[in-house]
Amino acid sequence: MTDQTRFILNESDLPRAWYNLNADMPVPPAPVLNPQTMEPVTPDFLNVLFPMELIMQEVSGDRYIDIPEEVREIYKMYRPSPLLRARRLEKVLDTPAHIYFKYEGVSPSGSHKPNTAIPQAFYNKADGTKALTTETGAGQWGSALAFACKFFDLDLEVYMVKVSYHQKPYRRILMETYGAHVFASPTDRTQFGRSILAGDADSPGSLGIAIAEAVEAAATSGGTKKYGIGSVLNHVLLHQTIVGEEAIKQMDLAGEYPDVVVGCVGGGSNFAGIAYPFLRQNLLDGQQTRLLAIEPTASPSLTRGVYTFDYGDSAKMAPIVKMYTLGHDFVPPPIHAGGLRYHGMAPSLCALYDAGYIEAKAVHQLATFEAAITFSQAEGILPAPESAHAIRGAIDEALDAKEKGEERVILFNLSGHGHFDLGAYEAYLGRELEDYAYPEADIQQAMEKLPEVPAFA
Repeated sequence: MTDQTRFILNESDLPRAWYNLNADMPVPPAPVLNPQTMEPVTPDFLNVLFPMELIMQEVSGDRYIDIPEEVREIYKMYRPSPLLRARRLEKVLDTPAHIYFKYEGVSPSGSHKPNTAIPQAFYNKADGTKALTTETGAGQWGSALAFACKFFDLDLEVYMVKVSYHQKPYRRILMETYGAHVFASPTDRTQFGRSILAGDADSPGSLGIAIAEAVEAAATSGGTKKYGIGSVLNHVLLHQTIVGEEAIKQMDLAGEYPDVVVGCVGGGSNFAGIAYPFLRQNLLDGQQTRLLAIEPTASPSLTRGVYTFDYGDSAKMAPIVKMYTLGHDFVPPPIHAGGLRYHGMAPSLCALYDAGYIEAKAVHQLATFEAAITFSQAEGILPAPESAHAIRGAIDEALDAKEKGEERVILFNLSGHGHFDLGAYEAYLGRELEDYAYPEADIQQAMEKLPEVPAFA
């Protein structure tokens, strides 16, 4: 072993295909249902929101799907992203563990989100789409799609969760700089937004509400707009696997292989992006890597949600999927990890968790920011609050290895930088943040509003 810190791939090493877990999925998929008919969705239903190529990627059984050259050329602006050994953090923790992180904050918009924003914009343009609508929580997804839309001359409307709109004004400004139109959700621009405001004029919003507004805006546009989504669906997770595919090559350069892969989870895209290629190695090559998803205690879909069918949005317009859910009308506390405040989770990830192929852990907000500060002081990178959940998980793994006196190779996905989240750090340093735990009574009440699905589902 050397004292090398950075493990860098050349442009020629940029993957030429995304990995599609559908080909190796060890758990039978549950049907996706039309919210109006309760029957399995049809391509025609989905085509109102998505171009046909993305719909085909949702259901494809091919193990690998080629990355279009136009997409690869834009990827080259920031990919392959670096893998780094966190040697200074290891010393601070005095741990025998080796800690590596894949750093996605090098993208122009500062997170992993362009990995799917770019191909979504590409396929929409190829399909003749003129404009997109979308939602965003912390603003990372909205920034990424705004960035991608400029390459393909697409207009973009972004419905940004209201509490994040005010907490993170610089992400809004970044989206507007890229040319997007950004609205604080709930808005008076949609029928559903107006219904929410009628009941609560001061509603802080939620991802479920913002999704509903963006879906309504696209579905009622008469075909002039499509909808872009930053997480949850299969094609989004597919595009993110470029992270894990690169990481496998880079771990080989490091001469090590991870015992555990860690990522934060809100909808599941960045965790799946790094974890699914390693899951493939577990399933096909007999590797034993643990896959650990970290979520906030304030939005604990996996660790405290119910595994059942639920709507993907608060207005009951999006498809019904089987997932761990806190209830489609979930309105989370205003924690600063806005990108993790979703009521559900990617269906494939939920199925894997239910079957025991991945692990999950919920962590508190204060412990998460403590980990972020420890990491930034050791490694010099200020992480996004969402990404700090993965850091918390990695630090806990390293401390556990220390306590047990065992070597452990830990890899986590640092999915974005926190340069636009300084307000959150100011609040933490000023002792203004507090921990939140989602009340059990609220979860049980939400379960009373679940859709009644047919027996075949």
